[in-house]
Amino acid sequence: MIKKSTYFLVIFALILISSCASKKDVIYLQFDEIDQSKVSNNYQLTFKPDDFLQIIVSSEDLIASQPFNLPIIASSPTVINAQGNPKIQSYLVDVNGEIEFPILGRLKLGGLTRIEAIKLIKDKLTPAYLKNPLVNILITNFKITVIGDVRSAQVFNIDNERVTILDAIGLAGDLNLSGKRQNVTVIREENNMKNKYIVDLTSNKIMTSPVYYLQQNDVVYIEQNSAKVQEAVYTRNTGLFISLGSVIISLLTILTR
Repeated sequence: MIKKSTYFLVIFALILISSCASKKDVIYLQFDEIDQSKVSNNYQLTFKPDDFLQIIVSSEDLIASQPFNLPIIASSPTVINAQGNPKIQSYLVDVNGEIEFPILGRLKLGGLTRIEAIKLIKDKLTPAYLKNPLVNILITNFKITVIGDVRSAQVFNIDNERVTILDAIGLAGDLNLSGKRQNVTVIREENNMKNKYIVDLTSNKIMTSPVYYLQQNDVVYIEQNSAKVQEAVYTRNTGLFISLGSVIISLLTILTR
């Protein structure tokens, strides 16, 4: 007859083996060939409601350009920077995709790429107001969120708007070994709808995915593997199991006397 201690050791070993991640589960970009014809580096984001846009207009006539730029204000001083840094104010893209621009009035920039928005503003300025104007547009609140089974889940403010899903994972300190690399979810708002994309980080095909380049406000979610979920269940119910075990042993002891 198997001793109780041996029985528990076997169960523990089985749980330990089932929780171990195999090599194919943790290595990135190991499967599939890259179809270069589907790989595009011409990434262009589109402006969306709640974006804050910094728009700078310049031309040969600096005085004529001045009314088309919001005033520079001093940012709130901090412990590190007691003086505060000068900061150009930003335009908020409203729910209709519009901004209120000096002199030109309401402009619809929502849904436009940077190139399209720059062209729109240039066309409005030329030739009635400025000759050969230069327009630069920057999103000042570009952020992405990485949550789930990573080392450092948080919201990241991005200075460079060109960020890939691999960049985001790097910012989060990489996935834990228990994170499911084959089933990563990216949540993106498009046309006033929340869309979900599922990508496999172990496949090279991710480089052709529409979410390989992330957009502002994207959320990347890393799911825990089944072994990690079971471990959490076992941990949460350990006290209950011990209590039930004690009751059963006590009852068996009484009945077998």
